[in-house]
Amino acid sequence: MRFPTNRAHYLLPCDNVPSMHFVRRCTIAAAATLLAVATAGLAGATAASASPSAGLHVVTLSQNTVDGIDYVTREITIAPGGSTGWHYHDPIVYGIIRAGTLTWAPADCLAVKTFPAGSAVAEASGADHVHLGRNLGAEPLVMWVNYVAPSGTPPAVDVPDPGCGFA
Repeated sequence: MRFPTNRAHYLLPCDNVPSMHFVRRCTIAAAATLLAVATAGLAGATAASASPSAGLHVVTLSQNTVDGIDYVTREITIAPGGSTGWHYHDPIVYGIIRAGTLTWAPADCLAVKTFPAGSAVAEASGADHVHLGRNLGAEPLVMWVNYVAPSGTPPAVDVPDPGCGFA
């Protein structure tokens, strides 16, 4: 299996129907949730310089490696007022918002988007796609996030606040 190299540049909504078309389109168009997020100890910036996550709980639901490619599904819960901390993904990342609303902000601090429960999302990969996921709502935000990457690739890399002043 050849790991895709073409990646989207922005978070893209995908179909709400989980089908092979959905998986193919999100996998190719995106490049990790979302959403998805770094857990403690991931590679990247040091703890002193990275923006910390707050109110974040991550559970690995499924993990498998086939032909040198890791396929990981995680349930990520962000408490009200919490965030992922600023980060980017090297893996392909796509998922669905199960409950609550995701408020997603890119490093330019301007193109903030919201994704309510039922929304499918995909994220671009690479260090030039730094972003933050926040739960500005009153209920927990729950996401199921899929990561597809060469074996051993961390799901996310923590980075400092790019100057937006919120985390």
